[in-house]
Amino acid sequence: MKVPLILAHPNPASFNHALAATARETLMAQGHECLFHDLYQERFDPVMEAGEIPRGAVMPPEVERHAAELDAAGGLVIVHPNWWCQPPAILKGWVDRVLRPGRAYNFVPDGKGGGRAVGLLKLQAVLIITTANNPQDREIELYGDPLEVFWKKVVFGICGIPNVHRLIFAPVITSTADQRTTWLTQTRETVRQIFA
Repeated sequence: MKVPLILAHPNPASFNHALAATARETLMAQGHECLFHDLYQERFDPVMEAGEIPRGAVMPPEVERHAAELDAAGGLVIVHPNWWCQPPAILKGWVDRVLRPGRAYNFVPDGKGGGRAVGLLKLQAVLIITTANNPQDREIELYGDPLEVFWKKVVFGICGIPNVHRLIFAPVITSTADQRTTWLTQTRETVRQIFA
C-alpha cells in the first residue's frame, strides 16, 4: 500500500520528527511504500494563488505531485504539533492546496438550495499524530478539541474518509525520556494495527 506521511514541524530535533521516523520505519517494515514529506525541509509553499482556485486549474508541480500521491494512496499519516488549537500554517496551506475540489471532494446540490460534499479520496485509513503542551483533558475542557473537529469532521469528513484515527501526546514540554519512549512504542503499535 502507498502511504504518504506528511510531517509539519520546523525543528529537525523535535519529538514530532521522532514520531514521524517511527511511523515511517513501521510502515516500511510492514511492506508499505511510505511517501515521506517533511513540509518544512521541502519548503512547501502554503500560499494558494488565485489561479489555483478554479476547478481543473493546472497545479504547480509540487502540488500536483502531492495530489497524485493521495489519488493512488491506500492510507495517510500526518504528524504535527497543536499550535493555537490548529495545525501549523504550512500544513493548513497543504490542505488548502492539495485537497482540491474535483480531486479530494466535490460539492453537489443537496436538493434544499445548498450543497453537500461527496468525498473522492479512496484512503482506507488516516492516522493523525499530534503533540501539545496542554494536557488533552484540559484542551477539551477549555476549547472542545478543535483538532478533532478539523481533521475528522471537516477535512476527512468532506473527503469521504470515515476511518480517521488520532494519537495525541501531551504534555510534551514536561514529558520524561521514559514517557517519550512509551509514546514512540504506542505510535509503532498503532501504525501496525491501522495499516495491517
